[in-house]
Amino acid sequence: MIRRDAAGQYLDVSRAVADGVAESAPVVALESTLIAHGLPYPHNLETVREMIGAIERAGAVPAVIAVLDGRIRVGLDAAELERVARDIGIVKAGARDIPVLIATRTSGATTVAGTMYCARLVGIEVFATGGIGGVHRGASSTFDVSADLHELGKTPVAVVCSGAKSILDVPATLEKLESLGVPVVGLATDRFPAFHVRDSGLSAPHSVRDASEAARVAATVLALDRTGLVIANPVPASDAMDRDEVERLVRDAERRARASGIDGKALTPFLLQAIADASEGATLHTNRALLIDNARAAAEVARNLAILSRESPDRSNIGERAH
Repeated sequence: MIRRDAAGQYLDVSRAVADGVAESAPVVALESTLIAHGLPYPHNLETVREMIGAIERAGAVPAVIAVLDGRIRVGLDAAELERVARDIGIVKAGARDIPVLIATRTSGATTVAGTMYCARLVGIEVFATGGIGGVHRGASSTFDVSADLHELGKTPVAVVCSGAKSILDVPATLEKLESLGVPVVGLATDRFPAFHVRDSGLSAPHSVRDASEAARVAATVLALDRTGLVIANPVPASDAMDRDEVERLVRDAERRARASGIDGKALTPFLLQAIADASEGATLHTNRALLIDNARAAAEVARNLAILSRESPDRSNIGERAH
């Protein structure tokens, strides 16, 4: 349900998204940082359009989220997508940044954490992205842990992603998700993916057979209203990269970042661009493929979740119905 309280005064929701939420139709949120910072122009615009198309073909409503001129915009139109794709100065907007952007009437591209926060305000339960942020390599000394994890620990939204980004400390990221109580399920796999690669070398804590089973898990997590949910969908096999090759690229990119003094919010975009350049576009191709496939998978989960909602409209009584 779209917020009508104090937070609602800062929201602008497209008619298609508002109608979808009101009618309990399948709606899938999309972040805008992947447009503004994840991919270069025009690949960013082409990719988000393909993600939108994949969601629509699967029978769901796409809702790209951003903060524009101090307003939380849910369901960007074509002109707004173009604006975000071309604006090289637009900042990354995590959940903590959104109040400041609203108050100062400035713009920001929402991260995973920021998008989850906004999706929850509107009542969207499923969100598709590339890879979640997590524990950065060397975090024992830098304390660099993505706010995505903490948002997952408190915001009930199902996040369909290709695991954690390859540039992260993936084992530590899984450990942090466990400590935060966030359920993690592999979609049709018992292995945990790492963005460009299908298998990080780690097991997924749980696995589900298909989108229907993933939706049943999501319905339960959302009804219990404790945390978010990670639905880890590996990049399609035909587009996946070799794990050892990606690791080599990441280590080289890390050395370049240290030499250039790159850290903080600038680190992730720098590393992703560095490995894209070093791989001669291979990682860019894989990134686009997994984003589009995650959008498709998220729409299938949302569609099955909508069916469950119609069958059992008040999921908050799940405990009572179990007896």
